[in-house]
Amino acid sequence: MYFDFEKLDVYKVTLDFVVSADGVAQNLPRGRRYLKDQLLRAANSIAANIAEGVGEYSVAEKARFYRIAKRSAVECASHLLVIERLALVRDDVLLNQGRERLLRIVAMLTALARSVPEKRIQHR
Repeated sequence: MYFDFEKLDVYKVTLDFVVSADGVAQNLPRGRRYLKDQLLRAANSIAANIAEGVGEYSVAEKARFYRIAKRSAVECASHLLVIERLALVRDDVLLNQGRERLLRIVAMLTALARSVPEKRIQHR
């Protein structure tokens, strides 16, 4: 048996990104704990919000969780770019792999959020 969110490609790619983010975090030099914490929290936030969105019944809330997950993915991208600009991790393959996964995640979450039917507002 599986949870419904485990079946989604976006969730699977997100788990792969969490592994990438952990690899980047482990390679950060001492004294950069703040970046490590922010990257790992945002990465885990993507996965958690996807799961919450799938489990939500309200269409408005479902879309909101997917949008929050997307924002966390974009936050992760920013952290990777800061780490790259500061030359804190020398493994370009690891950084590029994370960035590529984030681009896929953002695209899939955008499509997922847009696919949730909008709640129609009835005017009286």
